[in-house]
Amino acid sequence: QLQLVESGGGLVQPGGSLRLSCSASGFTLNYYAIGWFRPAPGQEREGVSCISSSDGRTKYADSVKDRFTISRDNDKNMVFLQMNELKTEDTAVYYCAAHDGGATMNDADYEYWGQGTQVTVSS
Repeated sequence: QLQLVESGGGLVQPGGSLRLSCSASGFTLNYYAIGWFRPAPGQEREGVSCISSSDGRTKYADSVKDRFTISRDNDKNMVFLQMNELKTEDTAVYYCAAHDGGATMNDADYEYWGQGTQVTVSS
């Protein structure tokens, strides 16, 4: 059974950092583009960041650019989202997803989803 599991969420003060992890069972993440998503007003989920399977090319939402970094460790079959300078508006459930194709920020393109991990930014 193909499964994605997110971890690393929690409560952090504004300006703090968290690193989210996405691991897989039943398949190898190396062959998939991986995206991170969170709910947003007016849409079910907005793309936060994504990384391609082939050349490691990355994309970021404007709201997180220069604060978040996506990376992958193929040996560990994991993808990470390093989140720095967190803001209260980053509070959300974060989902990782896998797509058998190119990196895209469109959630409708992704075939496999994790259950999400809660990130709360509050003082």
